[in-house]
Amino acid sequence: MKRIKFISALLMLVSILPACGQTQNEKQNSTTMKENADEKPAIVIDKNLLKEKLTAEQYSVTQMCSTEPPFKNKYWDHHITGVYNCVVCNSPLFSSDSKFDSGTGWPSFFKPVTDSSIIEKSDNEYGMVRIEIQCAKCHAHLGHVFEDGPRPTGLRYCMNSASLNFIPEEKTEK
Repeated sequence: MKRIKFISALLMLVSILPACGQTQNEKQNSTTMKENADEKPAIVIDKNLLKEKLTAEQYSVTQMCSTEPPFKNKYWDHHITGVYNCVVCNSPLFSSDSKFDSGTGWPSFFKPVTDSSIIEKSDNEYGMVRIEIQCAKCHAHLGHVFEDGPRPTGLRYCMNSASLNFIPEEKTEK
């Protein structure tokens, strides 16, 4: 009976840990950590209005820190030029210029549009040490950042498509 409970608990734990292929040994860069535990978001949107505005998955990801499934999300294999904005407040977060194929099944970027467009928060859930990424303006959960990305930053901002809204670059006619 104890063995069945242990196996059930282990399976439950494994099923909730798919966030961007992280490992327990991910390094935490405390010198660049921009903690926001005591800060209030620049804009606060009523949770009931958000439930009306967002899909159930978007709400779950941005407000409850859920993770969407890999390879079954809108932007993991998206190759159009433009900007990825916050689905909650429409703030610009990432450019297609910094997007790369990480092989994880989630949209990945090596840098945000600006350093001030996101905030980093220590995430020690599920016995792991990770860095959560939130929208700086509304504090919506976006995903996590890892130190296994490409040059020039060496970072992999592993985002949930459900937290993003893509705005294609407008073609100007001459």
